[in-house]
Amino acid sequence: MPLVNIMINNRAYTIACDEGEEEHLRELAEHVDSKVRELLSSVGQVGEQRLLLMAALLLADERHDASSRLVARTQEVTDLAGSHEEIAAKLDQSETFAAELLETAAKQLEDVAAKLAHA
Repeated sequence: MPLVNIMINNRAYTIACDEGEEEHLRELAEHVDSKVRELLSSVGQVGEQRLLLMAALLLADERHDASSRLVARTQEVTDLAGSHEEIAAKLDQSETFAAELLETAAKQLEDVAAKLAHA
């Protein structure tokens, strides 16, 4: 298992991860460090544990918001797909109706042409 050195709030941590996940872990650590730095600028140094807890809560809140937006967008896509199916069905009905009208009109024109030919 590879070990990755990361920095959070100017402190070094060594974390084990699965093979091939090293860069991803570094990116996650940079994101956590960014949140910790945001907190430092707003609340100051309140202790390592409290900073990390607050950063974790902020990240959990972001994840929750993203998950909620995903659920909403999924519902929108489902609604749009249903609307698309309804519109497609109405279009099919309209095309069928138009074709029937054209056939009726063509038959009537043929009948008129036949009557004119016999007159």
